[in-house]
Amino acid sequence: MSDDERLLAIPESHAGLRVDVALQQLLPEFSRSKLQEWIKHEFVFVNQSPVSSKHKVYAGDEIKIIIQQNPENNAFLPEAIPLDIIFEDETLLVINKPAGMVVHPAVGNWSGTLLNALLHHTPDIAHMPRCGIVHRLDKETSGLLVVAKTLSAQTHLVQQLQARTVKREYRAIVWGQLWKNGTVNQPIGRHPSIRTRMAIHLSGKPAITHYEILERFGVHTYLRCNLETGRTHQIRVHMQYLKAPIVGDPVYGLKSIMPIKSMSHALHQHILGFDRQALHAIRLGLIHPSNNKAMEWSIDLPNDMKNLLEIIRSEQSDVADPLADLDFEDYLDESSDDIDDDILEDDE
Repeated sequence: MSDDERLLAIPESHAGLRVDVALQQLLPEFSRSKLQEWIKHEFVFVNQSPVSSKHKVYAGDEIKIIIQQNPENNAFLPEAIPLDIIFEDETLLVINKPAGMVVHPAVGNWSGTLLNALLHHTPDIAHMPRCGIVHRLDKETSGLLVVAKTLSAQTHLVQQLQARTVKREYRAIVWGQLWKNGTVNQPIGRHPSIRTRMAIHLSGKPAITHYEILERFGVHTYLRCNLETGRTHQIRVHMQYLKAPIVGDPVYGLKSIMPIKSMSHALHQHILGFDRQALHAIRLGLIHPSNNKAMEWSIDLPNDMKNLLEIIRSEQSDVADPLADLDFEDYLDESSDDIDDDILEDDE
């Protein structure tokens, strides 16, 4: 028998009980819900056969359980995940994070994260707080972020972020027509009733986003956004505040209402198939912690956003904004699996 298996026989005292009830009493270190999950996925055998949770056991029945490790046990294990490294020296790593990659392990994402990839690429960062990560991007936001490889570099970068001297430029495709450049200066904190969301309210932390119009279309606007602060979901919340939520945003964007009559069928279908927020961290600037020189990196838009812009440009509609009278608050999706803590802020 391996360390991952348990073998036992049902005693007379547990005869006639459901298998999940009997096992929970005989193996109290495992919860009943966990045992039911193992039974459902056929990791539990009664007399060498898989059964359902409702199966009744009898004295002498032989039980084999294949123990499944908790997924959180993988949270700090190195994984050979490719990294798109833009810059690296003895002090820093600058990485182009793809959409779909979680930066730091959390509930629902205990493996396959940037942190797991970093531990494989640079094992020595295992002893550092958060493995050198000083800021994050949401799972479905792509683009540049910096990772420290030494404790002194991490401290220096955190101080720069706190002093608001790190330059962070984003590109976003939003719903609606914004007519002039501007700044959103609205505090952001946890939503008072939906803990997976952020919201603007007076008790939140200061949050400042500068935005510039790059292109304006019939029902969309292409923006440059520069962060002065780095609150969780900052750009996403501030764009929703402007009633110009980011295309594809599942939390702060449109849930089901689209100005279909003002879009071609091709654009409508492309929007439906765009399955993440159209937000990309395109430029990053900071002071190098070792030599105190100003450094800056920039990258292209990812292909999915490029393709979306090409289709939007091909329409070049001059119609008045069909979204002007919509109240986006009525159409927000209140579900999200992207939960962050308040210790390490997201940068958008």
